Amino acid sequence: MKKYDKQNERTGRIVAFLTRAEVDFIDSLAKDALFSTGHKLSRTDIIRAMVDAINIKYIDGKGISSKSGLERRLLSLMNMTLPASLLEIKKQTQTNENS
Repeated sequence: MKKYDKQNERTGRIVAFLTRAEVDFIDSLAKDALFSTGHKLSRTDIIRAMVDAINIKYIDGKGISSKSGLERRLLSLMNMTLPASLLEIKKQTQTNENS
């Protein structure tokens, strides 16, 4: 039996090997959502949301030759779309975590 997602599109399987820190980050997002809303987000839901968000902003691979190049492009896009106050909060949070 074939599986279909909510938009009646065929789904595919991707096997990805993530570091422990990357998995912990995804799990942290899921826990934050659960404790703040009472709704559970699966790892798959989180990864799909990330892919969908990138797709909505139409990030293409032109000129990207490495993982770090893609990271720079994504961070640049986030910096352009986040209000300055959110960027300051993020920077302050990172500074406090590193202290």
